[in-house]
Amino acid sequence: MAYRKAISAICLIALAGCVPLAPDTVARLGASPALGGGSYTSGGGITVAADLRNQQGRTMVCGVWAQSRQQSILTKHVERKVLGTAAVSLGDETLARGLVFMPEVSPRAEYAGAEAGCVITERPWRAGDETRQLAIRIPQQVVADESDENGTMIIEFKPTGPGAGL
Repeated sequence: MAYRKAISAICLIALAGCVPLAPDTVARLGASPALGGGSYTSGGGITVAADLRNQQGRTMVCGVWAQSRQQSILTKHVERKVLGTAAVSLGDETLARGLVFMPEVSPRAEYAGAEAGCVITERPWRAGDETRQLAIRIPQQVVADESDENGTMIIEFKPTGPGAGL
């Protein structure tokens, strides 16, 4: 167990060095942002909403995230870890890794119009990008591994789709 925690911590630190901590700019999400996310095995979850923009000939990724209002205490404050492993892709091309630049918003039925954090990528904007399907990918992962005299409780994040609820 300690070995798995140590490896997770090392991976998280390595990822943190590659992740922008602040957005390059802010913008409102368009009418139909892509949605992704997942659920914790203890209940509750995360929803991520994102879309793309042409920013002076380069691809800009904008997004927000929300978490369930009610969830296990063991999943409180794990969102940076979960978002840090997430990516936004267009087809098989990864545009942004580590979505911690996205601001948190309250869970809602519609994310269109939400004020989003944006990063400008090195990828050139291509004709037709506005109609291509954006994907939000968050890997399955252990977010809590607690042991006590009653046994071990392992809580996982599973990429089940939007999981923040309302």
